[in-house]
Amino acid sequence: MINNKKRLANSLFAKVFFLTLILLLGISMLVYGILAVMMPKTYSNRLNAALDEQALSLIAELKQVPIENSSGMFSQFLQNPAVSYAELYTENGTCIPLPNTGESYANEANLVQEQPNTATVSESASDSDPVFTGSYYFTFAGDSTRYLLVVYGTAQQVAQLKQSFVRILPALLLICTAAALMASLFYARMITKPVIELCRISKKMSGLRFDWQPARPRFDELGILENNLYHLSKSLDAALTSLRAANRRLAADIAHEKALEQARTDFFSAVSHELKTPVTVIKGQLEGMLLGVGAYKNHEKYLAKSLETAETLEHMVQEIVTVSRLETENAFPMQSFDCVPLIRGYLNATEDLIINKQLRLRCELVPSAYVRGNKLLLEKVFSNLIGNAVKYAPKEAEIHIALSSAQGAVQFRIENSGTQIPDDCLPKLFDAFYRVEQSRNRKTGGSGLGLYLVQKILEQHGSWCSVSNTETGVCFSFSL
Repeated sequence: MINNKKRLANSLFAKVFFLTLILLLGISMLVYGILAVMMPKTYSNRLNAALDEQALSLIAELKQVPIENSSGMFSQFLQNPAVSYAELYTENGTCIPLPNTGESYANEANLVQEQPNTATVSESASDSDPVFTGSYYFTFAGDSTRYLLVVYGTAQQVAQLKQSFVRILPALLLICTAAALMASLFYARMITKPVIELCRISKKMSGLRFDWQPARPRFDELGILENNLYHLSKSLDAALTSLRAANRRLAADIAHEKALEQARTDFFSAVSHELKTPVTVIKGQLEGMLLGVGAYKNHEKYLAKSLETAETLEHMVQEIVTVSRLETENAFPMQSFDCVPLIRGYLNATEDLIINKQLRLRCELVPSAYVRGNKLLLEKVFSNLIGNAVKYAPKEAEIHIALSSAQGAVQFRIENSGTQIPDDCLPKLFDAFYRVEQSRNRKTGGSGLGLYLVQKILEQHGSWCSVSNTETGVCFSFSL
């Protein structure tokens, strides 16, 4: 109950409704009071003016006749419904009967002071008393005596008018109340409906909801406000959508930067570990040879091993430098060149290893295949993939190299038979320093940067290298 009262007290509709109702009822009662007061007075003035006009007309006629011939005029005048009665006084103030009427209405001792012809309104003690009076001096024809005629009008009509106002007051109050209720309800609804709608809209906007449309076109100030809110909501919606998209891009960029930073950290951590091993091996071999400990007295053997380790270290440093360039440089010089000679040249360089392992080489190369890119980097891609295939293929295995060109793209594919990679290791092949062999033997596992470099270089050229196991071996492929 208390909440309902509080809600009602805070309701704009209720405030406008009750205020309008009170104003309408107050105005109605004010108009009624003015009419109840002014209409009887106005009507009395009109009656008094009419009585005065008739009295003056009578005086004008009485001046034309002797007193003994005026009885008919007085009789006719007294028959007027507006005339209550009349009194005639002599010049010395003595009331005398009207000629031939036998009527005398005043005490003979009643004296009237001399005054000009005027018509006045007197207040009576009751509604039936005469209230309109007029006094007029005149003389009859052939008579020098001045007479005073006092005329009294009836107040009955005015009293009836006042009583009519009193009688219609309850019905008029009921009608005014009903009309005021209906008008207040209509007015409050008309005024508060758009305001309530704007409140609902602003509540949705405060909750960042902009999926609303104007109810109907309005051309007043509230309509302009609603239209402005609509355009504001659309602008805010567009701005928030753009801001959300920017935030998503920023979050993605931050996540990407964190991933890159983590990758760099992991990469350099792995680099430090990988470089430490060959350096430790070379250091141990040199110390052993200098001290002449055990088998290290055979300097030729261990110097050759140290040289081999140093060459491995040099190759690893070169690959690390290449990775660093790929990470730091945004663009490399590009040119259009034929990649078929690159492939044939590297196959010729590895011919001895192919012959020693008795590998069967099957090449399906188009006569020429022009691509646009960095020649040195793409040469490393072809050499790493072909070198890995030759290196990891078992003896007497087959290596299938295919290069085709179609629809403006060059497709490269290399497959070596005789060995497969575990499926759970395939997604990790392109990670830095990852080796399938857990022993991390460099004679079989390599440095772990070859395929990582292949993927990084292809990314710079808008491509991607994929790997999969086939029925007989492993296949690597990409397109440029």
